[in-house]
Amino acid sequence: MINILVTGANGQLGSEIQSLAPAYTQYNFFFTDVTNLDITDLKKVEEFCSTNKINIILNCAAYTAVDRAEEQSDICNAVNHTATFNLATVAKAQNIQLVHTSTDYVFNGVNHVGFKENDTPNPINVYGKTKWLGEEAMKKINPINSIIIRTSWVYSTFGNNFVKTMLKLAETRELLTIIADQIGTPTYAYDLAKTILDILPKIKNSNVETYHYANEGVCSWYDFAFEIFSQTNTNCKVLPIETKDYPTAAERPLFSLMNKSKIKNTFQIEIPHWKTSLSNCLKKL
Repeated sequence: MINILVTGANGQLGSEIQSLAPAYTQYNFFFTDVTNLDITDLKKVEEFCSTNKINIILNCAAYTAVDRAEEQSDICNAVNHTATFNLATVAKAQNIQLVHTSTDYVFNGVNHVGFKENDTPNPINVYGKTKWLGEEAMKKINPINSIIIRTSWVYSTFGNNFVKTMLKLAETRELLTIIADQIGTPTYAYDLAKTILDILPKIKNSNVETYHYANEGVCSWYDFAFEIFSQTNTNCKVLPIETKDYPTAAERPLFSLMNKSKIKNTFQIEIPHWKTSLSNCLKKL
């Protein structure tokens, strides 16, 4: 039996992996969060992996409160950077495969075509910087057959996210103003979770490889909100605004579309369009 440790198991991606786990009978899963495994503690990670004979680590844990991270940089760094260093260190020492989830926010958003994996990261906020430091630590340690998957604009039937927030706000509001000049692609966590579990046996590389995964297509946050209300027949009007009209503690990249050719070609996978995946999520909700 292949033993898989899933960190951040109660987040959006981790929860989707939990929902899919029964179908993957070849794996024995250990689902953890901060209450039963502190991944910022190297010794605890070493002991857990050794005791449970872990073969694969799926790191879904992350500090993702982008604005709060500007004030809580130490905590953010511990979860996104130090913990990734710890997991990679243990993976290397114990011959464990590591799949680490990262973000489009490692880029500065100054682009006109989709970012490729080998484009130089230049994060513009604390969250993006700590995720990039985590990536760099993992690549330097270089555990066997391990990959980084950058994703964007994640939502799910689990946890808190943009889709749920829009639907909740629409219950009491007739009009919402949504940013229209930040461009990227939503990612249904279910699709990403299934892709990770499907490609695991195919991951064979001597050096850590980076891949981009999001749903197909491109949109703004305004387009995303408009489509949510359109698909649910919600009577709430959406007005587009610019980023400058909605100041936040953390700066956001204006363009974070990612090129996904590498993951599609390497593992021969098809990625659903974001509108199709949104529909699938809304049906479950």
